[in-house]
Amino acid sequence: MRARTTSRRVAAFAVVGLLVAACSGGGDITESGDDDGTTTTTEPGQTLAPTTTVAPDLLPDCPTDALESATGTVELTFWTGMSGPLAEALQALTDEYNASQAKVKVSLVNDTYEGTANNYQRASQDSRPDLVQMPEYMVQAMVDSESTVPVGKCIDSSGFDTSAFLPTALSAYSTQGVQWGMPFNISNPVLYYSKKAFAAAGLDPDKPPVSLEELREMSQTLVDSGVVKYGLALDSNFDGGGGWYIEQWFAKAQEYYVDGDNGRTNRASKVLYNNDLGVELLTFLQDMINDNLAVSVGSNESGQDDLLKLADAEAPAAMTIHTSAALRGALDVLATGIFPQLTDPDLGIGVMPGPDGAPGALIGGASLWPVDSGDPVRIAATWDFLTFLVSAETQSQWATDTGYVPVRTDAVDVEPHKTTLATDPRFRVAFDQLEASPDALTSAGPVVGPLSEMRVVLADAIARIFEGADVKQSLDEAAEQANNLISSYNTSNG
Repeated sequence: MRARTTSRRVAAFAVVGLLVAACSGGGDITESGDDDGTTTTTEPGQTLAPTTTVAPDLLPDCPTDALESATGTVELTFWTGMSGPLAEALQALTDEYNASQAKVKVSLVNDTYEGTANNYQRASQDSRPDLVQMPEYMVQAMVDSESTVPVGKCIDSSGFDTSAFLPTALSAYSTQGVQWGMPFNISNPVLYYSKKAFAAAGLDPDKPPVSLEELREMSQTLVDSGVVKYGLALDSNFDGGGGWYIEQWFAKAQEYYVDGDNGRTNRASKVLYNNDLGVELLTFLQDMINDNLAVSVGSNESGQDDLLKLADAEAPAAMTIHTSAALRGALDVLATGIFPQLTDPDLGIGVMPGPDGAPGALIGGASLWPVDSGDPVRIAATWDFLTFLVSAETQSQWATDTGYVPVRTDAVDVEPHKTTLATDPRFRVAFDQLEASPDALTSAGPVVGPLSEMRVVLADAIARIFEGADVKQSLDEAAEQANNLISSYNTSNG
């Protein structure tokens, strides 16, 4: 029988109030309400001491030992957001798991992140998969779906050791005192740059900019030298420079992106990106474009338009900011020699420049969510497969094959990723960014139901800003639209 009911989940939230914790090895961060029922918002960057978490019996159980009683092979379905080479790499890992034992067989159903999320939300509980991969912007929506077994319950049930996991990876998928999802494929934005252009302009090719101030200064030097047309290529994609990167810069500045301590201690009710920091950031980027130090490639429809500017034969840019998950693919393309003006050794990778050169980054990518099928054996089998996917050995292989960051620190000392890092330190940059993230709620990123739609709204505003629109007015208008989305979502799900 199903271990969870809606009434029990509602009761659980009533018991704990609005609080957050990065459970099971991630470093607890939480907040309790005052005696009068109100909540206290922390100062940005502040880490809170733990108070309490959801009572275990009010959430679905995770009977991880039930697989021992299985008769025959347990057939599982895994919905993923992977396609192309990433899907092939995940299939190879799944084939390895299936061949390693006889009790469980996993079948993949691949789609895009958006396609997987839409299909999951439309499906009935009985027609959902046993395991689903969801991007970081789906945390609140998945919690509110009341359809999964929190991995924190599985961790507690099995005694699974998470001490080697990156704290920021765990905390990204933790809220309201519960570790809901398990990080699997994680990424963050990094600086891709032409070392060849840097050297030709008299800059040190091994010292890319780390602050926004340095980004402008080096862009000026690069453009003045005549080596490139632009210092920086920007995009206004909702999952890039038009949305996700703004969240990253707020985190680097240790400021909240939404209220409720980024929605981690209270359900978020409004965005904060139209504040002084938001105006300063977008004015900086607009000025870069106006001064011909940067160029916008628009919504980046191909997903590679910004990277291609580095190899543009007519009007190249020397730098761009792009997800670290594209690194393996980018190097493979350059190795073919299709772009003689930019070869594999010419591509440099640096940290994402930020306000005052502040370190750190938010988690991108996706996590794994065991679905509450009501069948103890299937839930246990799902957990067995999930632990295989996040083992040090599997994460080492996955990181080398794809460019994703390992979710755990011990994976960097396991082959083949150990050799990858030793021979090509470019793969280390994104990992180091996450390790350098401050231990604070601002480093966990925003948790809010319609986060994907909110990014689209902001991306539209940023596209207008890049074309010359008033920065403050554009951000205020986007904030109003985003706040309406949040209000509508909370009314339906709060």
